[in-house]
Amino acid sequence: MSLFMPLKEEGLTSLKLRYDWKSDQTTVFAAKEWDSEFDFSRYNSDFYVESLKSKDAKFFNDKETRELFGKYKQLDYLNSILDLLRQGKHFGMDCYFSEKHNIRFMGNMHSRVKGVKNGYHATLSGGIRRHGFEDDERDVIIDGLNLSRAMSFKNVAADIDFGGCKTTVHMDELDLTNMDIMGFLAYSLDSIRAFTGPDMGFPIEMADVMRENFTTTFTGGPNGPLGSTGTPTSYGTYLALKQAAKFMYGSESLDGKKIAIQGLGSVGWYMAEFILREDAELFVYDLNEEVMDKLIQEFPTKKIVKVSKDDVLYHDVDILCPCAIGGIFTEDNIPKLNCDIVFGPANNQLRASSRLEEENLAKLMEDNNILFQVAWWHNTAGVLCGHEEYVNQRAASEKNLYETIEKIVPTKTWENLNKAKKLGVTPTACAYMTCEEAIYVRD
Repeated sequence: MSLFMPLKEEGLTSLKLRYDWKSDQTTVFAAKEWDSEFDFSRYNSDFYVESLKSKDAKFFNDKETRELFGKYKQLDYLNSILDLLRQGKHFGMDCYFSEKHNIRFMGNMHSRVKGVKNGYHATLSGGIRRHGFEDDERDVIIDGLNLSRAMSFKNVAADIDFGGCKTTVHMDELDLTNMDIMGFLAYSLDSIRAFTGPDMGFPIEMADVMRENFTTTFTGGPNGPLGSTGTPTSYGTYLALKQAAKFMYGSESLDGKKIAIQGLGSVGWYMAEFILREDAELFVYDLNEEVMDKLIQEFPTKKIVKVSKDDVLYHDVDILCPCAIGGIFTEDNIPKLNCDIVFGPANNQLRASSRLEEENLAKLMEDNNILFQVAWWHNTAGVLCGHEEYVNQRAASEKNLYETIEKIVPTKTWENLNKAKKLGVTPTACAYMTCEEAIYVRD
């Protein structure tokens, strides 16, 4: 089953799926917009997004597109994808097919509401990731849609004027020297009006090639002005953690606090460094014991204790800071936690497959007297980093970025914790409510 099978069989290039949550109506549209041997290496030189690219163009309306999918026995599959859009209140998907290179581009768009009046070409933001053909298309779509919704919410949390999207691409490994392929991907991204950065499966150098040859809507890359997002992400989370401490203990100081850190990777290491600015005692675990030893060696005057993988979650501490893999908290282990606060930069810390499950686990945290906030509300500095680079291009600066982080992340956390207390809900439920008010509520 594939959205691209009817396109391939009929020599088509494009498929657009739309959902209107206000009327609960879906619409589909298919087209042939370019010829199979069309050269995308000249994108934004000889032609543009709006250019006509074929004298043999074809366009199928909603009824015709559904009949086309029925012809190839793909209609039930198409309807199942439309139902996924409905479940998540997604704006839609744009699919572009390169028969020449067998590239299947899927722009998963959650909401444009925050971006339609921002004054920039891009109205959406979210990363682009590659999947090999061994990955099931429906699973890839579900992943992309979930991540696009999370980006909408994270942009609300970061207080930036862009909607959320996530681009997923089924293709072989990227050849950075193939300008036909690079141009096709640049064209497709510009078509959905998204700014992005390389995510899983794509090399970070992709951003530099895109900016040099095709489009300024790519951020990141070795030659970018801001570098890795690990340090700003950990700094923002550190500032949010201090607000959580203030909410729980009455002071944002971490002096004297016992803090467990799970994972000392590209974010966790810097999280530890920021916490060690204060007189806190760290209990650390990482898969690589040499990394733990290195941290102890670099901070010989600080209290740092190595703990085991099995102990780091359940150690007797004030604060637990997850900085590695997600899905670590369940209904079985949450009652075993031995801390007052769980606050860290790791994504998807609750092992949940739906928002309902996530909110139930967050409530279980609260029932066990643990202060917890969904991570996408405070690990937003990576989004702010991409925003700074896209908006200011080569004039982007770390000074602007860190000033923005200091202004937004702790303030948003403090507001969310107090709003949740006032409403009598968990901070996680409150974060979702705030995002939905920003995206869906209309006069």
